[in-house]
Amino acid sequence: MIRSEILKEIAPVIRDQLVVCNIGIPSQELHAIDDQPTNFYMLGTMGLASSIGLGLALAQDKKVIAIDGDGSVLTNFGTLPTIANNVADNFILLIVDNGSYGSTGDQPTYAGQKTSLAAVASACGCENVVECRAEDTKQAIEDALAGNKMTIIVAKCESGNAKMPVITMDPVVIRDRFMKAVQA
Repeated sequence: MIRSEILKEIAPVIRDQLVVCNIGIPSQELHAIDDQPTNFYMLGTMGLASSIGLGLALAQDKKVIAIDGDGSVLTNFGTLPTIANNVADNFILLIVDNGSYGSTGDQPTYAGQKTSLAAVASACGCENVVECRAEDTKQAIEDALAGNKMTIIVAKCESGNAKMPVITMDPVVIRDRFMKAVQA
């Protein structure tokens, strides 16, 4: 499975949650698969989906799912100890680990080599870390939503991108409709 196939499987499960989605192609894929006002699409800030998701979870009580990639987490390595030390039981971080920087040409990441992001998250102090195969991601998300405990999920999948159109929605519109969904 590739990332877009994971997103297709989890879309019905995350539809009613606040979702912060990683920059570039992941946001384009989620937007094309199931655009929702509760989805915040990152359009220009690599590595910050997990940090923004955590901040949102800490600021209010609704469940928040941040969908990030291994490459983005590696560019903002400080996010994992920050998450570990600022527990928000309404926060789920889904790291889609395809072992590549998917939005910039599928260059390999260290997560596709020796570095285990699940082990790094655990070493940083994250208490509920789940590593799963791509095919098990939907169940891992369902379990995390039912568990009411901050969860880091590292879903291992194949590298590759689905051809999706660019998001033409203005970033201000994305922000404003997401803020209304947060406040609803």
